[in-house]
Amino acid sequence: MKFFSALFAMMVFLSCQKESANDRKNFLTQNTISKEEKPVLDFNKTKGKAIEALQFCKDNKLSTDFCILIDMSLHSGVKRFVIWNFKEQKITGQYLVGHGCGTNSWSSDESKNDPSFSNADGSHLSSLGKYKLSGRGYSDWGIHVKYLMHGMENSNSNALKRFIVFHSWNLMSDQEVFPNGSPEGWGCPTVSNNAMRIIDPIIQQSQKPVLMWIYK
Repeated sequence: MKFFSALFAMMVFLSCQKESANDRKNFLTQNTISKEEKPVLDFNKTKGKAIEALQFCKDNKLSTDFCILIDMSLHSGVKRFVIWNFKEQKITGQYLVGHGCGTNSWSSDESKNDPSFSNADGSHLSSLGKYKLSGRGYSDWGIHVKYLMHGMENSNSNALKRFIVFHSWNLMSDQEVFPNGSPEGWGCPTVSNNAMRIIDPIIQQSQKPVLMWIYK
């Protein structure tokens, strides 16, 4: 009996050791995957878009000093909104930006990984495409500043009709919140209040309307 008791105890011990080792392995694997999966802005992709944007700005009499590029292919918890300086060919500002919730709950982050887009009125979704920012005015949101967004493509031609504007929102964070996402509104690109305090003067100083390009 003593022999079998000792044997049983040894088997339990070895089993526990194996489970403990597996738990450590799984923990390390999960954390490694988590770190590897955090997306980052692709500078080369951004630069390629900026080259195309500059020609568009020249053709449409928009500012050739800078533009705003928003890469909606990125998770909404990372900084996917950039100010691109055409003359210096570099990013001079990078911020979080929210997108439309669609049929999801307002202010949730349910589509943080893969948002849908639409130009339809009432869709509560953001629209892809190039916009001309102009018409600074009062907003009920954030720091009470908004810019009208004039859609310049078929994909965003209803922006004004849908009251899609660029503004700040108290719920938006200054820092990246990944793996969580940014809160989703009714289609407007939204930034944090502090971000807008930086961006607003830059837009105001521009001698020409500014391009905002939302793409994925």
